[in-house]
Amino acid sequence: MQIPDVPAGLGTSRRRESLSTLRAWAIASRPHTLTIGVTPVLVGCALAFADTGRVDVLLMVLSMLGALLLQAGTNLDNDVSDFERGTDRAGRLGLPRATALGLLTPRQVRGASRACFVLATAIGLVLSWHGGWPIFVAGLASAAAALAYSGGPRPISYTPFGDFVVWLFFGLVAVTGTYYLQTLAVSAGVLVAATIVGLPAAAVLVVNNYRDLEPDRAVGKRTLAVCLGRAFSRCQYAILLLAPFALLVPFGLATHVGAALLIPLLALPMAIGLVRRFWRETPGPAFNEVLARTARFQVLFSVLLCIAILLD
Repeated sequence: MQIPDVPAGLGTSRRRESLSTLRAWAIASRPHTLTIGVTPVLVGCALAFADTGRVDVLLMVLSMLGALLLQAGTNLDNDVSDFERGTDRAGRLGLPRATALGLLTPRQVRGASRACFVLATAIGLVLSWHGGWPIFVAGLASAAAALAYSGGPRPISYTPFGDFVVWLFFGLVAVTGTYYLQTLAVSAGVLVAATIVGLPAAAVLVVNNYRDLEPDRAVGKRTLAVCLGRAFSRCQYAILLLAPFALLVPFGLATHVGAALLIPLLALPMAIGLVRRFWRETPGPAFNEVLARTARFQVLFSVLLCIAILLD
């Protein structure tokens, strides 16, 4: 059989088109923020293993996948919702948005967002079958918060409550829910750990809202930064990054972890550096790097906390 000739450069053109499409979906889903949903699962599983000597790997993987899908779905929904509301036209300072740039159509992004939420819901039902009504309620609340973050007549991202919602669901609910799923129990130490993990996750949103304060105000977004100003946001960011180190003391008192809690202190220089830059940097596009580094700090601190828990 004779193979038909392929026009010169056609293969390269198709590869470029595929890479361009992948880049567009990466812009829309914001992979640099997806780790915020995974680290609470790691911490919850580390605590479960330290307390029981075992971890159900399948439940851990499903928990991570569900968290990733919810976070990706929220990011996609935020991408298209802000475009439809006209927010991205008001002198945007943040990273590019796929829908606003015309890289993807609103229908494509909305469809992908809904697919993420449907798959996350299916995983949540499977996890609920094992964990019972507490996991069902936690999953239902997480899905509702994800849908309401950018959607509906009064999106959470347009109110002063976004920071609290991030801390609640990427800290308290995620860590505690993961631990309960593995052990069917909750302890004071788990609640402290959940509080710790959620603080730097909320700091990521603080960077975003601090950078976009003026454009947000122009389109009527009432974030906490808009309501209380830049001075408040600078203090808030410092507290969110440094408080986890102070909370290691009550965490140690509530758990079996002892001297190993010195390990998370390895992340302290990074936290101090970020706080100094946040305070000194002129608000603008430079804060895109601060946002990415804050997300990496959350990963670093959470991983070091896991190591400390497992070593003791």
